[in-house]
Amino acid sequence: MQRERPFGVTIIAILAVLGGIGSILLGFIVFIIPILGIILGGIFVIIGLSYFAVAYGLWNGRSWAWILTILVSALGIVIGLVSIMIGTGGSILFIIVNAIIIYYLFKPDVKAYFGK
Repeated sequence: MQRERPFGVTIIAILAVLGGIGSILLGFIVFIIPILGIILGGIFVIIGLSYFAVAYGLWNGRSWAWILTILVSALGIVIGLVSIMIGTGGSILFIIVNAIIIYYLFKPDVKAYFGK
């Protein structure tokens, strides 16, 4: 396993932390809605905590984080494509970012960092 973390992995981990913060904040905001807000807010908080776990795994070169990031990015591409089909044009940037993340994670030096 490569010991030095690639710079792009650092950026992806930081983005995951920011996503976690955003999800947790959204969860707390949604909590104010009666009944449904408690359920949705709880889901957003769990998603936010999951982002933190993935960020930790990316930061430390864990292979499970590499796999999970690829799966989540692929899902993001699919969701972005569906959004475009129903008329949301802003999803193009979302698709591009997720595609870049997948491409980057398959670079040989990045794969080596994750023991792949």
